[in-house]
Amino acid sequence: MHLAIPQPLVTTGRRMGFPIRKLFRSPQTGLVVVILLLGILLTFASDPIHVRGQTVNNFFRLDNLIPNVATPMSWMAIMAIGVTLVIVSGGIDISVGSIFGLAALGTAAVLQNLPEDASAWKVLPVAIAVPVGIGLGCGLINGALVVGLRMHPFIVTLGTLSIFRGIALIAVATKSLPAGDKVLPEAFTARFMSWQFNIPRGAGTPILLQPVPMLVMVACVIGGWIFLSHMVAGREVYAVGGNEEAARFSGLPVGAIKLRVYALSGLMAGIAGMVSTGYFGSANTATGEGYELIVIAAAVVGGASLTGGRGTALGAVLGALIIKLIENGIYILKEINFGIGTLPLSKEYSKIIIGIAIVIAVAIDRLSERIHKR
Repeated sequence: MHLAIPQPLVTTGRRMGFPIRKLFRSPQTGLVVVILLLGILLTFASDPIHVRGQTVNNFFRLDNLIPNVATPMSWMAIMAIGVTLVIVSGGIDISVGSIFGLAALGTAAVLQNLPEDASAWKVLPVAIAVPVGIGLGCGLINGALVVGLRMHPFIVTLGTLSIFRGIALIAVATKSLPAGDKVLPEAFTARFMSWQFNIPRGAGTPILLQPVPMLVMVACVIGGWIFLSHMVAGREVYAVGGNEEAARFSGLPVGAIKLRVYALSGLMAGIAGMVSTGYFGSANTATGEGYELIVIAAAVVGGASLTGGRGTALGAVLGALIIKLIENGIYILKEINFGIGTLPLSKEYSKIIIGIAIVIAVAIDRLSERIHKR
C-alpha cells in the first residue's frame, strides 16, 4: 500500500503563475525605475513656491504634473505607439509630425463650418472620421511607397514629411484655424476633448483635471498591447523586424505586413491630431513641427530597437513620459547650481538632452546585442 505524501507548497513566481524573474528583467521595469528616480531628483532639486497662500513643491504637485506633463504627453505617446510599430517591423517613420499637423488642420477646417452649438451626434462622427481618414491615408501612402518602390523608409518618409507639410501650408491661407470669428463646436472642445472637472482640495483652490486626452492615450496603449502581444498580426510584425528574409521564406506576406504598420502609424498620428485640436480648440500650419524627433526619441527610449524586432506599446508611453518629465524639469529648474557657478536652462536644452537620450538608448541597445551574441 502506497501512501500519498503531501508535497510542500512552493510559492515561487514560476509555480504561482507570476513571472517574478521575468518582471525584473522586463525593460519596462527599468523605465519605471528611471521615471521614479527622475521624479525624486526633480522634486528635491525644485525650490518651494507659494501658491494661493500655501508653500508647495514646484514640481511634485498635481497642478504641475497633470496639466503640464500628463495631458500634453498624451498625443506624443499616441504617436510614439504608432512609430514603435514601424520600428519593430524594421522600418522608420519620420513623417508623423507632418501627418499630425495635417490631420489637426483638416479637423479644424471641417469643424469650423459647423454651428458652435451643433449637437454631439453631428459633430463627433465628423471630428473622428476626418483626422482618422487623413492619418490612415497618409500612412497608406508611406507604406505603398516603401513596399511598392522598395525604397528605404527613411528616404520615403523624409520626402512625405515635406509633402504633407507643404499640403498643409498651401491649403490653409490664414495659417491658423478656425479662421476669423469662427470657432469649433463646443460638442468637440469644451464638452468632449477639453472637458474638465475640479478635484476638491480642502480649503485650497480645486485642482483642474482634463482627463479625455489621457483616456484616449490609455485606449491606444491597450489597443497597441493587444495587437503586438495577443494577435497573430502583431507577432508577424516582430517576425519581419527580427529577420525579414526568414519571415519571407516562412510564407509571411512581408509587403502586406509593412503596409499595415505604416497605415497604423499614420492612424495614430491622425488620432493624436484630433486630440490636440479638440484640446486647444485650434490648429495652425506650425502644429506638429519637430514632433518627429520627440516621438522617435520616446519610442527608442521606451525600448524599441532601431534594428527591428523589439519594442512595446507600454514602453513607448513610458518613453514619452520620460521625455516630458525632462522638458518639464528644465522649465521648472530654470538653472542648475554647481557650487562654483550656475548653468541657466532654457527649453533649447531639452533638444540637446533628447538627442543625447537617443544616442545613449541606441548605444545600450547595440551593446546588449553584442553581449547577447557572445
